[in-house]
Amino acid sequence: MINGVGKILTGNSLSNITSNTNSQVMLETTLKAIGRPGFILIDNEISEDTKRYAAAKEFLYQATCLLVYAALVVPVFKHGAFKLAQKTFEKTDIGNFSSLKQYNHYLKLCDTTHTNRIQTLGKEIKGTSVVDETGNVRRQLVKDEYDASMLTELQKPDGNGGPNKFPVLKGAIELGNIIGSVFGLAVFAPQVSHAFIHPALRILGLEKKSDKSVQNNLDKTV
Repeated sequence: MINGVGKILTGNSLSNITSNTNSQVMLETTLKAIGRPGFILIDNEISEDTKRYAAAKEFLYQATCLLVYAALVVPVFKHGAFKLAQKTFEKTDIGNFSSLKQYNHYLKLCDTTHTNRIQTLGKEIKGTSVVDETGNVRRQLVKDEYDASMLTELQKPDGNGGPNKFPVLKGAIELGNIIGSVFGLAVFAPQVSHAFIHPALRILGLEKKSDKSVQNNLDKTV
């Protein structure tokens, strides 16, 4: 069962689907937040009140989607997928990382040359101080937080594939990203926007609590 899941997570199809998922979703939602209200505002077939109302409502909805995605997908689903993978798979398949942030840092190092990896590990500091084995106080390095086995991987030469990127762990995280994107944008965002948008429109003076005429006109024309 686990072996089958591992094959799915490391397959090319999942990798292709999730390539730059975060950037794509953030960019698409941002463009919608700008473009859709703009198209509404240049539509001369509807009244000025309806245009302002519809453009503001569309902007607020897309902005809500963007905030929900940023607040929900990465902190909840990607971290959750990371934690679940730690409990499900063997260390040989997912490595020994203390956090999702550390794994992302590890992947960035893997994508550089062997020389750059070694230099970065020897110079990149955390900004805090530690006392070493000899009793001297020194700045803590990023590599101080890595497990010894992960440091060994990073020190591998570029030939023969270089460091292990642990594709099972990467696939699990990206699967969590997909699930979070679907849930956040298709399920959660509409619920949040329903509770948020109308009060915001009333604050902006575009909707009155007791007057639904603009809303009714919008429903007929848009």
